[in-house]
Amino acid sequence: MTIRVGVVTFPGSLDDHDARRAVRIAGAEPVALWHKDKNLQQVDAVVLPGGFSYGDYLRCGAISRFSPVMESVIEQAQAGLPVLGICNGFQILCESHLLPGALTRNDHLHFICRDQKLRIENTSTAWTSDFAPGQEITVPLKNGEGGFVADERTLDMLEAEGRVIARYLDLNPNGSRRDIAGISNAAGNVVGLMPHPEHAVEPLTGPTTEGLPFFTSILKRLVNA
Repeated sequence: MTIRVGVVTFPGSLDDHDARRAVRIAGAEPVALWHKDKNLQQVDAVVLPGGFSYGDYLRCGAISRFSPVMESVIEQAQAGLPVLGICNGFQILCESHLLPGALTRNDHLHFICRDQKLRIENTSTAWTSDFAPGQEITVPLKNGEGGFVADERTLDMLEAEGRVIARYLDLNPNGSRRDIAGISNAAGNVVGLMPHPEHAVEPLTGPTTEGLPFFTSILKRLVNA
């Protein structure tokens, strides 16, 4: 069984090639999707990659939310299609209301690029099931507007429902509330993550290979569905 994972390219996407490579290394077939095309080519899952889609005009992800491809992504995600948003992709998911909250300017007002330690909090989602509960990993982080914010009621809801999928350890790099690095929707098929697991999938280029389970998780989920 061949699992096909679509990776969307928006104007200003920087990490679409890296995401497709991560999909390939994980054992799936990467499918390039274009922001102007509503056709998702019958993929089994979608990745929204990092970068600066549409130049981050208005707000990060605000214009991408209205791109033709997102009409299909939103519709199918609501019907259960697994979707992973990384960095700018996380911002797009929040702008699309597939995930609650928002990503705002880093509290120190500087772009940050570093290897970041995380703790995986929820292993029941489509994109985290290949991790062990509480597993600590290190993957690259690079953002200028990566601070996750939401009102207290929403934060309490995310905590109570186990929808925080990863937290920052040792250092909160951007002021994210409650050290939140990633969250999921209620169904667990949509995940947003600010750090970049696609940059930690092979020894040659990553600080670790500890980002790979984000991509192998979806294969196991779909094969066993």
